[in-house]
Amino acid sequence: MPNCCIGKFGGESMTLLYLGILLFGGSHFFSEMFPAVRNRLQARLGEQSYKGTYSIISLVGLVLLGWGYVQTRNNGVLLYEPVAGAAHVTLLLVLIGFVLISSFHGKGYIRKFVQNPFSWGVLLWSLGHLLANGKVAVVLIYGLLFVISVVDIAVNMARGNRPVYEPRIRSDIIAVVAGVVIYLLAGLVFHPYVLGVPVLQ
Repeated sequence: MPNCCIGKFGGESMTLLYLGILLFGGSHFFSEMFPAVRNRLQARLGEQSYKGTYSIISLVGLVLLGWGYVQTRNNGVLLYEPVAGAAHVTLLLVLIGFVLISSFHGKGYIRKFVQNPFSWGVLLWSLGHLLANGKVAVVLIYGLLFVISVVDIAVNMARGNRPVYEPRIRSDIIAVVAGVVIYLLAGLVFHPYVLGVPVLQ
């Protein structure tokens, strides 16, 4: 194991990450893997109360993940060295991922063909970051998102959940434009100025 892979996996910042994984990941896995229990709980609490509670737990988990990442991003602890040339592959994967995510609410050919574009988009986005960055915090966060996406895709395929509608090219155009805009904002603004991490270093 290279020296760069040796580091601490504890501390307050890592605790935030672990709590974020527990809350965000746990709520999503519960909803995906135990639909019968979820439905009974929703019936008991009421749809609005259940959705409100679920959203709050997920949001708190997401905030903890983000906070934990900000606290650990400069600690230099690596689990593995990034794949050679991965930064450029990541740029392509993230672009495709954002287009897929943007097509989720539309009624275009992309969503019709992919069937579960949101989860496929998150999967590609996560995979790109896992290839390009081996830091502990990044692996934990994007590894979680990757696994959630894989589980969601598998569950929906097993249940035969497929979108049924007459596709419209207009929805695909909107999805592509929206995906490219989000991609540019993330790469040119959010990464360098908010996270302090240039897309290409």
